[in-house]
Amino acid sequence: MASLLFVPRPTPGSRPAPGPAARLRRGASTITCGPRDNRGPLQRGRSLSTEAILAIQSLKRLTAADRSPAAASAAAASALGRLLKADLVAAMAELQRQGHWSLALAALHVARAEPWYRPDPALYATFVSSAPADSGDAVDALVEAFLEEKARGGGFVDGEEDVYKLTRLLRALVAKGRGRAAWKVYEAAVRRGGLDVDEYVYRVMARGMRRLGLDEEASEAEADLAEWEATISPPARDVLDQMRAREKSKTKASAS
Repeated sequence: MASLLFVPRPTPGSRPAPGPAARLRRGASTITCGPRDNRGPLQRGRSLSTEAILAIQSLKRLTAADRSPAAASAAAASALGRLLKADLVAAMAELQRQGHWSLALAALHVARAEPWYRPDPALYATFVSSAPADSGDAVDALVEAFLEEKARGGGFVDGEEDVYKLTRLLRALVAKGRGRAAWKVYEAAVRRGGLDVDEYVYRVMARGMRRLGLDEEASEAEADLAEWEATISPPARDVLDQMRAREKSKTKASAS
């Protein structure tokens, strides 16, 4: 330990060197240890509480030898079952951040059993966005489970749905190349559910389906957009045209 302390070299005529206690009081070296990999440290405070951190560590220990779905579900129920809503949601987000997507899914199964749980499109959008590249089938199954939960809860109810959250889910599915899954959500929410969405949702679906090679679905989304535009009152249509003109001019200016 003495080698880590700064000991001044004695010079002729200098006062006697202070004792070890005085040197420690004047300033000891601070030794820090950084993370052992490229992953950031566990976040505490508003994002992740101590209880959530300990639960995540316990879950990872319990599944270190066996990561099968059955083992992960049992371990998640044991490690995360007593967390409050905010801690459980934060734990799911942290597991996704660390790349433990299957464990995050096990945590989602725990959340589904809680009385406060509701099938939130924004929550499922985070799972889709963080899904590994080779998990397309799992993403499709996740969407099917989401739609079944929505159907059991009464479906998509206009006026009670957050269109922004729904848009996040649709965009995430399109970005992951899961066009069929995105179209199922769109059909359930907009075409059959009658959800009142804006122009942006229609354009996301029309362009996304076209890009993914689903031309028939893209044409249907474009027809839905045309039908929606026909219902806009003249003053609102003028405002919409002005917004499009400004957007087009900005696009041309950025291109030049």
